[in-house]
Amino acid sequence: MALSNLRSHAATCSKYESYILEGIKSVKKEQPQVVSDVPNRFTFMCPYCRQQNLDQEGLVEHCNKFHFSDPTPVVCPICASMPWGDPGYMSANFMEHIHRRHKFSYDTFVDYSADEDAMMREALVRSLTDN
Repeated sequence: MALSNLRSHAATCSKYESYILEGIKSVKKEQPQVVSDVPNRFTFMCPYCRQQNLDQEGLVEHCNKFHFSDPTPVVCPICASMPWGDPGYMSANFMEHIHRRHKFSYDTFVDYSADEDAMMREALVRSLTDN
């Protein structure tokens, strides 16, 4: 069937029209809100100006551009999202902190289901076997 014939058929076919309308209705249906107790470790809010949805690299770039010389102590949103993070701890020098501690994404190196003591033991064992 030629494309022009298909288009003219679709323009007059009531089955095709109802098929499209059903698709639109299903897309418009209210989606259930899924509430999760898993913390968001992928996007962060700027602790200075509250700009949202910054990934780790974007947060560093944003703070370098807009808040580089701001001396205000703030909570690191990346650290606060970690299982071992303290959401009340304020970095005295946030810019130095993000440059030293957040050069890479923790997702590459961290097992979030392991506790801090287990990770420390594993690091010690690995350091002994590497030599």
